[in-house]
Amino acid sequence: MKRSLVTIYGLVTLLILSVSFGATASAQSAGSPAATPDFGGDTLVAAAGDAGSFRTLDEEVQDLKKLAVDLNRDLFLLEEELLFPANTQVAIFVSMDVGEFFALDSVEVLLDDKNVSNYLYTEREVDALIRGGVQRVYVGNVRAGEHELVAFFTGAGPHDRDYRRGASLTFDKGIGPKYIELTISDSENALQPEFVVREWE
Repeated sequence: MKRSLVTIYGLVTLLILSVSFGATASAQSAGSPAATPDFGGDTLVAAAGDAGSFRTLDEEVQDLKKLAVDLNRDLFLLEEELLFPANTQVAIFVSMDVGEFFALDSVEVLLDDKNVSNYLYTEREVDALIRGGVQRVYVGNVRAGEHELVAFFTGAGPHDRDYRRGASLTFDKGIGPKYIELTISDSENALQPEFVVREWE
């Protein structure tokens, strides 16, 4: 099945390239200068007609490119459904609501004592999380039953000291996908960062 998806991706790419090359060739052919220039009214009318055909061709190319992008998206979703069926899928996300108590450097995720994700963040990625972004750090398959998730957060804590804190969650995997969020926030009362692992309802 993976080979079939790769083949379809290749065909979509070839379609985009062939359309682009065809449009370029047509434009060059239509735009070639006449052997004897004529500055009369007929020439202006013809030029206006050619410009209209260029616009139409460009619109067709853009429509085909949009169609190819939509097809690629659908193929990606189909591939994800095939690789991670809903009955066994577990997805883990990271979100932040922090200020002065913690600066995130990395997140390490263990599922049933197996390291499944270890992500090192850039400043832009941390800024995106602070602005309300949510990042998926892991998606995989697990059997039905009880599982343990442990997450380690590394960064700079209060007074710019190195900080590493862990949080865990024991969850039951039933029928349907399971979504889990790793949340980093500030505790104004304790003047410390808080790390919470929770399931999405």
